[in-house]
Amino acid sequence: MKLNILSGLSFLFVASLFSCNNAKQTASQEETSALRINQIQVIGSHNSYKPQIEPPLMEMILAEDSNAIALDYRHVSLSEQLDLGLRKVEIDVLYDPQGGRFAKPMGLKLLQEKGIEPLPFDTDGKLNAPGFKVLHIPDIDFRTSCYTLASCLEELKQWSAAHPKHLPIAISFNAKTGEVEREGFAEMLPFTKAAYDSLDAEILSVLPADKIIRPDDVRGDYATLEEAVLNNNWPLIEDARGKFMFVLDEGTEKSKPYIDGHPSLKDRVMFVKVEPGKPEAGFVFMNDPVNYKDSIKALVAMGYIVRTRADANTTEAREGDYSRFEDALESGAQFISTDYYLPDERLGTGFQIKMPDGVISRCNPINTKDNCKPDLLEPIDDHAKVE
Repeated sequence: MKLNILSGLSFLFVASLFSCNNAKQTASQEETSALRINQIQVIGSHNSYKPQIEPPLMEMILAEDSNAIALDYRHVSLSEQLDLGLRKVEIDVLYDPQGGRFAKPMGLKLLQEKGIEPLPFDTDGKLNAPGFKVLHIPDIDFRTSCYTLASCLEELKQWSAAHPKHLPIAISFNAKTGEVEREGFAEMLPFTKAAYDSLDAEILSVLPADKIIRPDDVRGDYATLEEAVLNNNWPLIEDARGKFMFVLDEGTEKSKPYIDGHPSLKDRVMFVKVEPGKPEAGFVFMNDPVNYKDSIKALVAMGYIVRTRADANTTEAREGDYSRFEDALESGAQFISTDYYLPDERLGTGFQIKMPDGVISRCNPINTKDNCKPDLLEPIDDHAKVE
């Protein structure tokens, strides 16, 4: 089944299955605690580890390609994002089993050749150690708030331990491969089955299995993961507090080595991005809520979890345009990613993405009843409220 087919579904039929209860009821904690993790909506970040490219290097990059303005955004640390109420982060991982592959980015050399002293970079030599590295584009957009996957996960783990009742935090991975066709630039290694096995192992080396919502936990006694999803077998929010869930955000061919030998993702750590109709389907990435809002609504109503984006390539932030975010909210996509949970004062638009009323999470507009009470999902600490 392809997504463009889903866009033709009768939304009236789907909505009838998950219609909101219009009768006025008093919301109770018991009713809210019966919600499942696919029945809420939260804000997340895109390329969550990424600081700003230092201005002199950004100027050099833009001189070669003006479209590179899409790279000119920045994030605070993962812990600060979680303090602000974000419950979805995105991490790019690069396979580096020997270590050192990305330790000397060409961007530093380019700055030095111009007589510009670069900002400090990997002063502890973390990039020289074997293991998965975290950065956006080697040699160009290489700065990161956590050089290794293990250090990113350790930061998330420590934050979670300090906030044990938090809503589940979703972490999506892009498994970076390929190379920039320019002399001296580092080549990214392919993600083979062995690489994916190592990725699962590295996650489990930091986070205990009981802190992770795994595909096996959702599938339960159903024949396939998708069957469980379509029967609303996602965990209850109360059972998922303090936990993490991982998703591989890659296409069919790139995900294949991860799925092979693990039907319905049996014994795997991560969910995967596959089209509805596949045994492994559960998470869907539909990044354009403007043109695919009705498709997202249908998928959410059927039981899938969907990630979409409130902005992309800095466009909406530069224009102060909230229409994409408004469509994302209306679509019911459970995870709405942004680069602007904090405004970028350089742009002068004040563009900022946050949940209505500043809450961390709200009840999903597509698949919850009117008696869901947002402030019972996760109370906002003073340090967490976004003004």
